[in-house]
Amino acid sequence: DADVVVGCDGSFGPSRAAVPDAGSQKWERTYPYAWLGILATVGPSTDELIYAWHPEGFALHSMRSASVSRLYLQVDPETDLDDWPDERIWTALSRRLGGGLDGWQLEPGPITEKSVLPMRSFVMAPMRYGRLFLAGDAAHIVPPTGAKGLNLAVADVALLAPAVAQLVQKNRSTLADLYSQTALRRVWRSTHFSWWMTTMLHPNGDPFDAQLQR
Repeated sequence: DADVVVGCDGSFGPSRAAVPDAGSQKWERTYPYAWLGILATVGPSTDELIYAWHPEGFALHSMRSASVSRLYLQVDPETDLDDWPDERIWTALSRRLGGGLDGWQLEPGPITEKSVLPMRSFVMAPMRYGRLFLAGDAAHIVPPTGAKGLNLAVADVALLAPAVAQLVQKNRSTLADLYSQTALRRVWRSTHFSWWMTTMLHPNGDPFDAQLQR
């Protein structure tokens, strides 16, 4: 039993499923590509993040620490990791990121983790059903290209904290009644940005689209 339930249990948790379909709307976009992500025990090859457009597909160079790197390759959503041995991954990453240009080289290292990350956008409205409030991935998903997912979740919680306090402590629903409408304005702005950045950086085989992306 609770006065308020805040669903912060992600896109596959029970909170979203507890909202009746008749009381909500859902919008979803599944992208025709995915990311093959690796974690490697090697220092970053540059101090900067690299987002790379390449005819073979997108690539991303990021970092976790001075000794651990996180890198991604655009692949088909049905990709089998067994088809991507370490040598093939490093070769593709180097080619897509521009290895050899201006003397820059991608430094390979032991790969400790591999995964395929699907790309999708999802928004549910309203982000409230009675005294159940949804926050973060329970209410909305963005592709990782724009790095907006965690920011949106924190923004939801920043709105919810005073709303829940007012509802429980003062039995007033002013902020709670505004929560979904206020949060969704930011959610849709970030959804639009993430969609735009994703479609700009991922070749889809269409030469017309490729020129627009470039």
